[in-house]
Amino acid sequence: VVSTRGMTVDNEYHPEPRVAAIVSSHQKPEFLVNAKETGKIWMVDYTDLENLKTTQIDTAKFLHDGGFDSTRRYFMTAANASDKIVVVDTKTSKLAALVPVGKTPHPGRGANFKHPKFGPVWATSGLGDESIAVIGTDPVKNKQHAWKVVQSLKGQGGGSLFIKTHPKSTNLWVDTTLNPDPKISQSVAVFDIRDLDKPPQIIDIAACAKIADDGAKRVVQPEYNQKGDEVWFSVWSAMNKQSAIVVVDDKTRTCKTVLNDKRLVTPT
Repeated sequence: VVSTRGMTVDNEYHPEPRVAAIVSSHQKPEFLVNAKETGKIWMVDYTDLENLKTTQIDTAKFLHDGGFDSTRRYFMTAANASDKIVVVDTKTSKLAALVPVGKTPHPGRGANFKHPKFGPVWATSGLGDESIAVIGTDPVKNKQHAWKVVQSLKGQGGGSLFIKTHPKSTNLWVDTTLNPDPKISQSVAVFDIRDLDKPPQIIDIAACAKIADDGAKRVVQPEYNQKGDEVWFSVWSAMNKQSAIVVVDDKTRTCKTVLNDKRLVTPT
């Protein structure tokens, strides 16, 4: 057992920092551990647990969740209290960049795709505003765009938790689960990656679920099937209300199937 207590990046002592994320490196036998309140990422070498070795990287507060770029070398994670995306080079175990983005970024794992103009990019939405930051991730062939916001898209509003695409898709799906407006929290925005200057299409996922009660019906976390032709959404309501899972055809952007079952309670 290893304690996370210690100094923050601002040189203040924190007695009990939470661990916000643990991911496995694709480059070395290491785990990356986000010590949330400290703003430090631990690189934990698990080859010798008797003589544990860790490398601590100073980044920014407060660390949350994240994912890898398309090469799986760079770990992209939110420092949501600092309105930044942290980029860690897992090959060198060093900080690659701190990228300023919109208010309170919340990427989940983020979304990797090839931008028509800027090459490989990674995108995140956020809790605090409607902006969707598209960040260049290719420091070799597109060095001038690497670790910069190359485009800022306008979503429906704040309250977004997840953003998703698939290598076989040209769609970029963005939820707004925690937005206070029911019309926004019950729908999703979908952008065409081939033309990101075009406004997104808004799809009322909750309406597809055809839930009759007065539950919140918040739509959350688009997830693709393995084939990449379906996107699955959870429709959240309180535990005493009906929830559902809605399956959307990715090509036509139309509702395909609804899973309704009393055992589905705020499914995630």
